[in-house]
Amino acid sequence: MVDLQTVSIMVASASVVVGIVYYAFQLRHQGKMRQTDLIMKLYSTFESREFQEAWVETLRLEFSDYEDYLNKYGAASDKPKYVSINMVAGFFEGLGILLRRKLIDIALVDDLFSSDIMLGWHKMKPIVEGWRKQFNRPQMSEWFEYVHHEMQKREEQQAVTH
Repeated sequence: MVDLQTVSIMVASASVVVGIVYYAFQLRHQGKMRQTDLIMKLYSTFESREFQEAWVETLRLEFSDYEDYLNKYGAASDKPKYVSINMVAGFFEGLGILLRRKLIDIALVDDLFSSDIMLGWHKMKPIVEGWRKQFNRPQMSEWFEYVHHEMQKREEQQAVTH
């Protein structure tokens, strides 16, 4: 027969276990909420008028390679284009850093930004590669390239599973 003291110890132990499980679920939920909040702030930035103007300006650039880009847009008089390109590259660079450090979920990045990441990298790859050579900085926009590669891998994985 089980005495009252044994029952109270079992109830107390079960309460501690339930409390720990509840706390673990709360921490997980809070982490997801923070990621969701962060990604929505990024999306808000992406959808801002200022960023959209820079995005459209960047996508409208027409060049065949880095040398052609410099000939057409490298002059100081094209400062607005340079600012637009840097704004776009910087945005996707930040997205890549957050993804690499697992501070945002790749599924959310995919849902909100994948086509823009792919399009943006395709457009800017010659510029980034030119910057890397010109300034001898191979790490320039490395996280933009990283997020592009992650989206590419994800697309390939999803193509296999569908």
